[in-house]
Amino acid sequence: MLATATIVVDVGRSLREAFFMFWGTLWPLVLGFGISGAVQAFVSRDAMQKNLGDHRPAAVVRASGYGMVSSSCSYAASAMAKSLFAKGADYIAAMVFMFASTNLVLELGIVLIVLMGWQFAVSEFVGGIIMIGLLATLGALWLRGRRIVEARERVSAHGAGGEHQHGPGESADLQREPWSVRLRSKGGWADSATYTMSDLTMLRRELVVGYVVAGFLAVLVPTSVWQAVFISGHGFWTSVENVIVGPFIAVISFVCSIGNVPLAAALWKGGISFGGVISFIFADLIAFPLLLIYRRYYGTRLMLRMLAVFWALMSTAGLVTEGIFRAAGLVPTLRPTTIAPAHFSWNYTTYLNIVFIALFGLLYWTYRNRERLGGGTGYVRDPVCGMQVETAHAPSSLAHASERFYFCSDHCGELFAAQLGASRDRSGQDSSSPGPPES
Repeated sequence: MLATATIVVDVGRSLREAFFMFWGTLWPLVLGFGISGAVQAFVSRDAMQKNLGDHRPAAVVRASGYGMVSSSCSYAASAMAKSLFAKGADYIAAMVFMFASTNLVLELGIVLIVLMGWQFAVSEFVGGIIMIGLLATLGALWLRGRRIVEARERVSAHGAGGEHQHGPGESADLQREPWSVRLRSKGGWADSATYTMSDLTMLRRELVVGYVVAGFLAVLVPTSVWQAVFISGHGFWTSVENVIVGPFIAVISFVCSIGNVPLAAALWKGGISFGGVISFIFADLIAFPLLLIYRRYYGTRLMLRMLAVFWALMSTAGLVTEGIFRAAGLVPTLRPTTIAPAHFSWNYTTYLNIVFIALFGLLYWTYRNRERLGGGTGYVRDPVCGMQVETAHAPSSLAHASERFYFCSDHCGELFAAQLGASRDRSGQDSSSPGPPES
């Protein structure tokens, strides 16, 4: 009984820690995703499919800019990068877009400031620029040649229409209007709200897992364990080991995108170096689920090469960033004893959360009434991942029980077909598979 009670208390403490981490970053999440949705709705994506035919400095800057105004979702970023590549963009430029869309976005910086401090937010942007520079120069020496040609043939064979739509799409008429008209359009703001809700739908698993795991790590894992994982007291070699191990934790944690931030806060509390934290956050792009996606997009050999190159770039960028911040005296010297408050209190966080919860309610209402407000039409929800899919350009679809389902990717279509087959087996009806979705 005593052991059971202890377990219950530990679980309760961990979940409480996770909740208050979330509560402390609620308003930044709403603000960041809201701004991201507005940018995605009002910035034309046609330009993202042009002017990226090489990885010269101008193209790298453009790809970085497009990434910065895109979603922070790692899955959506990887799918958009694949779509750009299939439509003719240079492979390195497409990868730069992917790096920028997960490391140079506003919502990530806001959550880092609130949960960890401004130094981490600034270092994320500084390190992101360093990492993109390394990718466009040294990384390009390894990610080229026959493997890239084969990858382009592979994605082209599956069709260039497989962009992972995570929003309502753009009205061609609206995009031709001046900015002053577009910003006054109810349909445009309905599209903006739909982008926001779709991004949150895509990231709900990462956010929940990230906060919950961080709560358990912060409460249950003793400092001695972290000291065994991340060595200390060896000067430069401590930094080297930490920036190498940091991405490994990201690979096995299965958490991508902004869900990495609460985990990073727990690791920082446990003793990882400043550069190790940065490399860990960068490594959301090599989490195991994304490696499987890369394998599907580009093939096993290129996926393994991407893993090696990305890991090296993330570790190097973390190490260089730590060196810069140490030289400038900006590395925090004190580590937090707690990550989140233990109880509610009437402070600026509570007041801001109340305001932004009301704003989120308005966004959700706008999203639910998007068609009545003139938002994008011709889109449906993927029954597997919940993302918005343009029916006219869906990568795959499947007819079942007099209804047609549309999917954001072939992978989701195959999962849905497999679920239908399993359901038929359990019900004792037709045990045959419903067959692959139409492409």
